[in-house]
Amino acid sequence: MSDSTATVMFCGVGGQGALLAADVLARCAASCGHDVKLSEIHGMAQRGGAVSTVVRMGDNVASMVADLGRVDFLVAFETTEALRNKAYLRPGGTMVVNDESIKPLPVLTGRMAMPARPRKRLADEGAWVIPAQSLALQAGSAKAVNVVLLGALSTRLSYPEETWRRTISQRVPKRFERVNQAAFEAGRAWALRLAGQEA
Repeated sequence: MSDSTATVMFCGVGGQGALLAADVLARCAASCGHDVKLSEIHGMAQRGGAVSTVVRMGDNVASMVADLGRVDFLVAFETTEALRNKAYLRPGGTMVVNDESIKPLPVLTGRMAMPARPRKRLADEGAWVIPAQSLALQAGSAKAVNVVLLGALSTRLSYPEETWRRTISQRVPKRFERVNQAAFEAGRAWALRLAGQEA
């Protein structure tokens, strides 16, 4: 990453913490001396609609725009949004997906159907389908799914682990710091085990 720009897209449903995850990544990158651009698309966040945000970081980031087929890392907070946004991922890019399916508004209103077998489709395409909800609960809070996913992502970026941990401590309320640190460790450990199995 030292000589190029890395692009990370976070996507999910309003209330899942995608924007907080993007902010932690952006702050972590900036504290390591990288130029950072952050773009947010809130959608219908307040009503459970789709939310996505892009973080681009590197030595010299000219634009915050992420075109189709150009995202290095796609971090999805649920499987439907992963499938909807996977066209943004570049060939050889990494997709990290929370193994959870949430019915979006068009499905709830009967205008659309849920995609069939989303987990298998994503796994067949090489996605890391992580049990983030379960890991977050083990860490102490179901709301820490976003930090579990950051832990997994951290294993693929060059920023030091201590920088991630310090940034999380600075960004989350003190009363939730222990839970979030445990969630980060759980996601990181899961990804490192996966990497060991793939080696």
